[in-house]
Amino acid sequence: MAGPAKKPRMSRETLLPALARHVLAHGLGQASLRPLAQAAGTSDRMLLYHFGTKEALLAELLAHLARSYSQALDAALGPVRPATRREALARILIHARSEAMQPFMALWWEIVAGSARGETGFAPAARAMIGELLGWLESRMPEGDPDPAGGARYLLTLIEGTLMLAAVGHEDTARQGLLASGLASA
Repeated sequence: MAGPAKKPRMSRETLLPALARHVLAHGLGQASLRPLAQAAGTSDRMLLYHFGTKEALLAELLAHLARSYSQALDAALGPVRPATRREALARILIHARSEAMQPFMALWWEIVAGSARGETGFAPAARAMIGELLGWLESRMPEGDPDPAGGARYLLTLIEGTLMLAAVGHEDTARQGLLASGLASA
């Protein structure tokens, strides 16, 4: 007869997915140690043991979420590179607006707001996440793009602006801007 199943050994790698699910569901406002520990099935002391400080835990958690976001975009966009910047923008915006991505978007705007207010840890997290997204975009620019780094920055600016306008009820403003730029069709 087999004994009770062993619990998997806790590590940063095993804790981060549970912590990410909690933050995506409840936001960073519920990211104090006790609720995070409860969501991961451990104690706040064990979280500190694995991550050192709450700030280090949040930084690692946000980096994990940025990687998860990039992986979700990869899965949605598939292995075929877009032929043009316009196609890249359209494919990314369709996915970013999907229901599955809404928890990521809500968390992102929470991070942006915290950064704008000067809350501890938010600005470095936002910079790291933008860095991750820029690297991701640059590596997925169309083949033969004359300036992949510049193109990635250009598209990120359009994506962020479009999604922010949509988040505040001005999706039509964003659509009209994209139409005026020639990067969207009617």
